Amino acid sequence: MKRILIIEDDPVIAEVQKDYLEASGFSADVAQSGDVGLQMALNHPYDLIILDLMLPHTDGYDICKQVRREKNIPILMVSAKKEEVDKIRGLGMGADDYVIKPFSVGELVARVKAHLARYDRLIGSDERKKDEINIRGIRVDKLSRKVFVNEKEVLFTTKEYDLLLFLLMNPNRVFSKDELFEKIWGLDSLGDIATVTVHISKLREKIEANPSKPQYIETIWGVGYRFNL
Repeated sequence: MKRILIIEDDPVIAEVQKDYLEASGFSADVAQSGDVGLQMALNHPYDLIILDLMLPHTDGYDICKQVRREKNIPILMVSAKKEEVDKIRGLGMGADDYVIKPFSVGELVARVKAHLARYDRLIGSDERKKDEINIRGIRVDKLSRKVFVNEKEVLFTTKEYDLLLFLLMNPNRVFSKDELFEKIWGLDSLGDIATVTVHISKLREKIEANPSKPQYIETIWGVGYRFNL
C-alpha cells in the first residue's frame, strides 16, 4: 500500500484529503505544522507528499527544498497563491506539481495516482530496470552507457551523457544552470555556466524531433531546465 504524507494546517482540508486517499486505497498521515511535517517526511518512507505552501513554523518552500536534498519521491505543492512567480518558485524548489486552491479533491487524487504511476515506471522494482531507463522513446543502458532514441543508438560525449542521465533520473524537477553545472562539472571545475546552455542545445539536437520546439527538455524561463515525463 502506498503511503502518502499530507502536510496541511487546515484540519478540515487535511481530513477530507485523508478520507479520499484512504477510500482510493492509500495509507495517509497528516501533519498540521511545517516543522512536524518536515521531520515526518525525512524520517519515514513515504511514497508521495502533498505539501501546503503556507504553514506555521516552516513554510512549504523550505520543506520542499530540504526533502529534495534527501529524497526523490513526488511532491505535490498546493497553495492559494495564484501568481505565476509562486508556481515557478515552487517548481524551482523541486515540487513535481503545483495545484491552486480551491481544487477538487477528486482531481488531487487523480494527480496523486498519475505521479505515483510515472515514478514507478521510471524507478521500477527489479534489477534490470535499475540498470536501464526508458522514457517516451529514450532508452539508456547505464551499464554500457549507451543511449537509444526510438531504438536507434545515438552517440553522446561524456558530459552530454552525464547531463542527459542526470535529467532522466530527476524528471519533472527544475534545475538552474548553476545547479546543473555543479552536479555535472563539479564546484571546482574551471569553466563558464554557459556551457550548460550549449550542452542542453546539443542534447536537444540529438533527442528531440524538433529541437526548436522541445518536448523532452523544457526551458522554464527565469529558472532553468526540466526534463518532462
